[in-house]
Amino acid sequence: MYISDITSAAPSDERCPLETKVYETLAELGIPFERVDNDSVEAMEECIEIQDKLGAEIRKTIVVCNRQKTDYYLVVLPADKRFDSKAFAKAMECSRLSFASGDDMVEKLGVAPGSATVMSILNDADGIVKVAIDKEVADEEWFACNPGANTTHIKIKTADLIDKVLPAQNHAATIVEL
Repeated sequence: MYISDITSAAPSDERCPLETKVYETLAELGIPFERVDNDSVEAMEECIEIQDKLGAEIRKTIVVCNRQKTDYYLVVLPADKRFDSKAFAKAMECSRLSFASGDDMVEKLGVAPGSATVMSILNDADGIVKVAIDKEVADEEWFACNPGANTTHIKIKTADLIDKVLPAQNHAATIVEL
């Protein structure tokens, strides 16, 4: 798998709108980051080499909703943790949830299944999607994810994500033990 050298600069070539918005947001907030470009990845198992290079685990991000499609949650988990919808619903004190459809993900967050990232919250100006971060992830120093395309991955401080990026987008993270 191709993985570029680590850089701390935004790319100079054209990227997808969300990825561009991520770099602009990090710059505006004064948040340092490290970045690698890589071959396209479709599954968490394919991210192992990338996370080894960055020195931080790539986080799994899923999008779920209730049956009525009135409550949406972007859930961030450790890469190897299985999502338990029943435990999550209990922790969030909400009704049973299921995975959001691809159409809902595109409509609410501007990303397709397989490209979900916590950074897609930058596309949720209306604050429709709630962010839930597993406590194991929140307790780690570093946070790594794709910035809107599965051909690039970034690493930032977890505290910067929770205390700066999300609030700047009018979102707050709910930390849950799953």
